[in-house]
Amino acid sequence: MTPPHPRRTIAAGMIGNLLEWYDFAIYGYFAATIGKVFFPAEDPLAQVLAAFGVFALGYLMRPLGGIVVGHIGDRFGRRAALTFSIAAMALPTFLVGILPGHETLGVAAPILLTLLRMIQGLSVGGEACMAMVFLVEQAPPGRRGLAGSMASLAATGGFLLGSAMGAAFAALLPAEALAAWGWRIPFLLGLAVGVVGWWIRRLPEAEPPRPRTATKSPLIDTLTRHPRSVLQVAGVAMFGAVGFYLMFLYIVTWLQTVEKTTEAQALEVNTISMLALMPIAPLAGWLGDRFGRRPVVFTALVAGFLFSWPLLWLMHHPSFGMQLAGQLGFVVIAGIFLGIMPALLTEAVPASVRCTAVALGYNIAFGIVGGLTPLVATWLVARSHMDLSPAFLLMAAAAISFLTLLTFRETSRDATLRT
Repeated sequence: MTPPHPRRTIAAGMIGNLLEWYDFAIYGYFAATIGKVFFPAEDPLAQVLAAFGVFALGYLMRPLGGIVVGHIGDRFGRRAALTFSIAAMALPTFLVGILPGHETLGVAAPILLTLLRMIQGLSVGGEACMAMVFLVEQAPPGRRGLAGSMASLAATGGFLLGSAMGAAFAALLPAEALAAWGWRIPFLLGLAVGVVGWWIRRLPEAEPPRPRTATKSPLIDTLTRHPRSVLQVAGVAMFGAVGFYLMFLYIVTWLQTVEKTTEAQALEVNTISMLALMPIAPLAGWLGDRFGRRPVVFTALVAGFLFSWPLLWLMHHPSFGMQLAGQLGFVVIAGIFLGIMPALLTEAVPASVRCTAVALGYNIAFGIVGGLTPLVATWLVARSHMDLSPAFLLMAAAAISFLTLLTFRETSRDATLRT
């Protein structure tokens, strides 16, 4: 990294993604408990559905969040956007932990929970993109791929941290105590991560060069002068979005409902796979710096298209070893793509609208298409009566990203980023 304190700069870029996925994991882990606390005690299934409905609503806020945080980043500087996004993420996480439930507040409890999740959705919509842009912009030529991969590494680390935190409290506390107050502690601890991140991002070393803005509205400038950049970002990110949500989130449900795998075994396969994903991302970033973005990404996309069906077929067996082998195959393919994606997207967009254009395209792919992927996969299995039909979704996404990548030029050898 080029700043005087490179470790601090890397930490500033990573910590928001870590907090984002930490919150994602603990909310999903305690969704059933959250449903009981904040929604009327009529139907346990309805409570869980309501809790996940609030979770989904937060995701629908991501495109709007990308516009807001992207505007701040392009208009007032990267550090201002990073500081705003981590505050808008940490405070609602903490407030969820202290918010009284339905028995105390009545109908106000689910309303306030929904508002807090919507604020978090705004933050998440900009945080992931700002982290990518920030890390890549701060890196010297020849290291931008590796630096950008730290954003993907932080996301995986945050997810594992949240899952581990939830599992630890579930193991340490009696079930009654966990349901009464224990589930709140991981949310409260999120504030500590947020405060550290806010402090790091307020330091002068975390301020990258101010971009040159052509207009007072980066959004208008993006939509009128750079709509192609938004479509390129969305198209090439499609494979990462569908692949991640399908193979690291939906797959746990698929193993239980289709393959009749126990919940414990499904979670064990997924956890080991997430651990294996962590070293793949920086390795992929290094490969992108060494051999170029396009060759490595093309390789991952071709592999995703050719091997999605065989790898899912491998997981369609009761053997733990076969399920893990199939999942690890997806880890290599998705990890390579996700590791290079930050540098690829950042380098493709001009600096004046980089935050806004990347945020719009990224959130179209991850916030909308990726967010709907588990639902579409479930519908596809039910309608087609083909257990392996989710592979078609990944193959289609690989094809779209492949065709979109044909419109990209190789940027790994550029001495400077586009201005």
